[in-house]
Amino acid sequence: MNDTLIVLGMAAITYGTRLVGLRLTHLDLPPFWTAFLRFVPISVFAALVVPSLTTPADETVVRTFAALVAGAVMWRARQLWPGIVVGMTLFWLLR
Repeated sequence: MNDTLIVLGMAAITYGTRLVGLRLTHLDLPPFWTAFLRFVPISVFAALVVPSLTTPADETVVRTFAALVAGAVMWRARQLWPGIVVGMTLFWLLR
């Protein structure tokens, strides 16, 4: 398959799903779905971070400690971005 077709296909899928998401913001969703969708960003973030905690093996303790501190910050602040900033800063300092 041509590389250009692959890139165009990925762009169409990416922006298509974003367009659908933007259209859904104008709908009045039931309270269940509103509460459910509030947890999607943190769930996606956790799914991306957790598999990388154990590799490479010599950084497992540092990565796990930084992730735990970041998790505590996110829990306390109720926002994702402070946890990312604190976790990455702590990881870079301890590394």
